[in-house]
Amino acid sequence: MSNDVLAERARIEAAVAGQTLPDALLRTVAANADQPAYSDKHHRTGDEAWRTLTWAEVREHTLDVAAGLMALGVAPGDTVAVMATNRVEHVLADFGAVHAAATPMSIYNTLSPEQVAYVAGHAEPSVVILENADHLARWGRALDESGSVRKVVVIDAAAVPEGERFESWDDLVAAGRAHRAAHTDEVEARHRELTPDSAATILYTSGTTGNPKGVVLSHFNVLYEALSTLEAAGLEGGQRQVSYLPFAHIAERVLGIYGPQVVGGHIHCIGDPSELLAALGEVHPTAFFGVPRVWEKIKTGISAKLAADPDPANVKMVQDSMAAGLAWVEAQEYGGTMTPEVEEAYQAADAAILGFLKLLLGLDQVTWAASAAAPMPLEVARFMAGLGLKVFDVYGMTETCGAVTANGPTGFKLGTVGRATPGMEIVLGEDGEVLVRGPVNTSGYHRQEEATRALIDADGWVHTGDIGTLDEDGFFSIVDRKKELIITSAGKNIAPSNIENYLKESPIIGHAMAVGDARPYVVAVLTLDSEVAPAVAQQLGLEFRDLADLAQKPEILAMAQAAVDAANERLSRPEQVKAFELLPVEWTAESEELTPTLKLKRRVVNKKYSDVLERLYS
Repeated sequence: MSNDVLAERARIEAAVAGQTLPDALLRTVAANADQPAYSDKHHRTGDEAWRTLTWAEVREHTLDVAAGLMALGVAPGDTVAVMATNRVEHVLADFGAVHAAATPMSIYNTLSPEQVAYVAGHAEPSVVILENADHLARWGRALDESGSVRKVVVIDAAAVPEGERFESWDDLVAAGRAHRAAHTDEVEARHRELTPDSAATILYTSGTTGNPKGVVLSHFNVLYEALSTLEAAGLEGGQRQVSYLPFAHIAERVLGIYGPQVVGGHIHCIGDPSELLAALGEVHPTAFFGVPRVWEKIKTGISAKLAADPDPANVKMVQDSMAAGLAWVEAQEYGGTMTPEVEEAYQAADAAILGFLKLLLGLDQVTWAASAAAPMPLEVARFMAGLGLKVFDVYGMTETCGAVTANGPTGFKLGTVGRATPGMEIVLGEDGEVLVRGPVNTSGYHRQEEATRALIDADGWVHTGDIGTLDEDGFFSIVDRKKELIITSAGKNIAPSNIENYLKESPIIGHAMAVGDARPYVVAVLTLDSEVAPAVAQQLGLEFRDLADLAQKPEILAMAQAAVDAANERLSRPEQVKAFELLPVEWTAESEELTPTLKLKRRVVNKKYSDVLERLYS
C-alpha cells in the first residue's frame, strides 16, 4: 500500500474517529436546526405542497421513535425490520432504531412472502415496521412462523389489523413521546451505548441468485463511506436531492440516509419510482444518482421525441447542439484539453437548446450526477454528455458499503468507473477479479460464517465477484460479473452485459439478456420498452391491444431485428447474436426477472424461458 493511500485513509479515519451516527446527527442539527431535512408527498395529491421536517424536528421525532421502541422492549443489539416506500416515516424508523441502540434493516418492498420469511427467520427482528396492507400480506407467513417478532407497527392507520401484536405508527410515536417525558435521561443515554464498531444496519442483498445474505455494516463503515464519497464527488455541504431507490439499496442509504446526517441537505422522498421525472421537475436537485436503467429511460425518451419531430431543421439543431455538448464534456475528461472554441460552442448550444432540455428534465441545477449498480453503457454516458451532463460512473457493492471507485470533477473518463476512492486499496486478481481492502469493507455476513470466509480472504481482501480492467492512468472498468461470463462450447469468453447494452440502444428495447454458456453461439431474449414501443407503434399507425400483441407485429419485429443487426456490427464474430426472440411480456421486479434495483436475474430468466431458449438453439 502506498504512502499516499495510507495518508488519505488516516485523514478520513481521524475525522470519524470515535463517532457514531447519533453523534453526526447531533452536529448536523446544531448547524442546520431550522433548515429543511426530509420531505415527502404521502397522503397528498395534485399540486399540494410537500410535507417537510426540519433537522431539529427530525431529531425530536427520532428520539420519540427510539423511546417508543424502548417502551416495546427493544434492547440494544436487537434488529428492527422496516418495509416501506421512501417516506419520512421510513427515515425516522431507521434513525429511531439506531438511537435505541438497535440495528435497523430496510427490506425490499418487492420480496415475496417466501423471501420475507427467510429474512425474518434469519435476522429475527423483535419489531417490524410496515407501511400498508400489501406489506402485511408479504409478511403474513413470516409473522406466522416467527418467534422473535413481538410487535408489528403499521404506518397506514387504516391497515392496522386487530390484535395486541399490532399497533399504528401514530400510537408508537405517541407512546414514545410519553415514555421519553418520563424517562428523558434513559432515552438520551441509550444511543451512547453505541460504539463505532456497532452495527448501523444489516442489508439483505437483493440476490441475483439464491437466498439473500445479510451484510453487516458498522457506524465506522458508513461514516467513512459518507465522507469519502462526498470527497470523491467534490460535494461540500448538504445537497438538494430526490430519494427514489429503495432504502435497502446501499447507494440510497449512503446518499439519502448516511450522507445527510453528516453534512445536512434536503432530501425529497418519493414512494413510487414512476413519479421520478415529475419530482425532478419540482425539486430541481443539485445532486442526482440514477441506476443505468434510469439514464437509459431518459435517453430513449428524448430519442423518441426527436424521432417524432417532423421538422428536420429542429432535429439537426438538437443533434449539432448535442455534438457540441459531447465535445465540451470530452474536453474535460482526464487527459483532455479545453479550448476557447469548444467552450464557446457549448455555451451557444446550451443557450440555444441544451439548457432548455435540462430544465425540462429537472436536471438544470445538477452539479453532480452519477450512476452505479451495473455497468453504465458508454453510449448512454455519451448521450448525457451531449446534454452537457457529466454522469460520473462509480463502482462498489453492499459488501463495501457503496462506492470504492469513482469518477469525479477532479478526474473522469467516460466508459470507466473511475479511480479508487480516498484510502481504498483496489487490485485485480490473477483472473481479473476486482479485490477491495479498506475501512468500508463489511466485517462479514450476518450469521453466515462460511459465506463470509468465501467473501473475505485471510489478508482482508473482499472478493467482489466482478471482472475488471485497469488502465495506465489508474481508471478501472468493470467487464461483468465473474459468474455471469459466457464461455461458449468453443471456449470463447464473452461478457453478456456488453452485448445487452448494444441491444438496448434501440429505443423500443426495454431489456435484453444474452445467453450462450456452453453453447455453440450466442442468442438473446428481448422485451419491449413499455413506454417507448407503444408510442413508436402509434406513430406508425399500428393498431394493437397490448404489449404482447405489439411484440408480434411485423413492423416491430423488423425494428427488433434492426437492433440485433446494429449490435452485431459492433461485436466480434463469437459475440454476435445468431438468433433472438421478442417476448410478449414486460420484465419487472414483481415478475421476478429483475432485482429491486433493476438488475437482471439471469437464473430466473433462464429457468422461466427455458422453452424459448431451447427453441432458439433448435
